[in-house]
Amino acid sequence: MLRIYAHSMPEERADAPPSCSVVVVAYDMARELPRTMRSLLPPYQTGVDADGYELVVVDNGSPQPTAPLVRHAVTTSGVDVALQLIRIDPAPPSPARAANEGIAAATGDVIGLVVDGARIASSGLVASAVLATQLAPRVIVTSPAYHLGDQRHMDASTSGHDQGTEDRLLAQARWETDGDRLFAISTLAGSSGRGWFGPMGESSALFMSRALWNEVGGLDEAFTLPGGGLVNHDLYRRACALGDVQLVVLLGQGTFHQFHGGAATTRRYTWEEMHAQYESIRGEHYEPPTNAPWYFGGIPDTAIAHLERSTQWLANRLQYKSGT
Repeated sequence: MLRIYAHSMPEERADAPPSCSVVVVAYDMARELPRTMRSLLPPYQTGVDADGYELVVVDNGSPQPTAPLVRHAVTTSGVDVALQLIRIDPAPPSPARAANEGIAAATGDVIGLVVDGARIASSGLVASAVLATQLAPRVIVTSPAYHLGDQRHMDASTSGHDQGTEDRLLAQARWETDGDRLFAISTLAGSSGRGWFGPMGESSALFMSRALWNEVGGLDEAFTLPGGGLVNHDLYRRACALGDVQLVVLLGQGTFHQFHGGAATTRRYTWEEMHAQYESIRGEHYEPPTNAPWYFGGIPDTAIAHLERSTQWLANRLQYKSGT
């Protein structure tokens, strides 16, 4: 049974929403990080109270420090939000330690983790996530992940998608003035390849209360491959396995991956290699969590094509299970 909670963002709230920190981990993303930062800041990020909002950006040993790029993005936004800049140098190849330091430094009641600084956020992601954390006592919030362009980025070498193509695509979409346009120029990422209503392999933007982050223990730094291998998959699975938690998937929100030299999307490491490390650490095969999620949010017109593909996947699955 699907449980969908429609909502619109209220203009005023009788009670103050919990404060929120968003942790972003970046490595050598001079092209991508400014867009990511812009997407996480008001006024693009709607429904966010700047007084209760904090960004924590962790530079995982970039050759050129990312702090100037981040400060410029915050300054030009014209909004005074709390900002923490952390740099790890020298840094391990995996982002696990960087993410853990960012989570530990965060001051918000709700903490969101974007472990890849090349992901542009939809314009209501943060406010929707904070609102969704209040649906039940112990809530994990995530959203589908997308790749910019009409092909997943691990197939970019054969599809012709490159950074120049992507730059032109984003310029034509004018996403800064309407984040919903990102849905029209993207495809579902591999981790969300089963559609909105199928189990997700990992979370590209994971929001939980501070108490749940403490309970799950952060990312496992035993995942040492460059890019982390399946460290983010492992985090999501362990979070979903916590006792008495409710998984909430945001509809009409998401993150949109920009093409860059990431370890997974450029196939420097195969799934088999990353999965082998997972098996060596966990002693079992990786399987996506099977929690029954609640679905929360509104669906913009630009996302209807994704909705259609998702419902078709669900219909095919139900037909297969019924044997008809």
